[in-house]
Amino acid sequence: MTYNVEKTDEQWREELSPEEYAVLRQAGTERAFTGEYTDTETKGVYSCKACGSKLFESDTKFHSGCGWPSFYQPITDTIEYIEDTSHGMKRVEVRCANCGSHLGHVFPDGYGTPTGDRYCINSISISLEPADS
Repeated sequence: MTYNVEKTDEQWREELSPEEYAVLRQAGTERAFTGEYTDTETKGVYSCKACGSKLFESDTKFHSGCGWPSFYQPITDTIEYIEDTSHGMKRVEVRCANCGSHLGHVFPDGYGTPTGDRYCINSISISLEPADS
């Protein structure tokens, strides 16, 4: 797929920390319950750490208990969906539609949310811009 933001591997490595690069560009996963935004309740907008594209609004964030920030709905047309059969599982990977960076996965077990979905997102893949800033 072609993205609005396209950079070489070398450019991504220069711009991202080694930990950010491992998750965003190599589809890694941060350890559960260690991310900055797992329990955050600050109002605002979450954007892609790699390109700054707005992805999720805080009003769609909920506490799922899974160990990563969870949202029930992205901002329209901001997410790319890819079938992921790695690690012996069948999942749906979610990437930033603007730059192709790995964000996490979406599951159809949304714990009574309006959409029934749980977007399980790595904190290291996103940045929060508080509403009061």
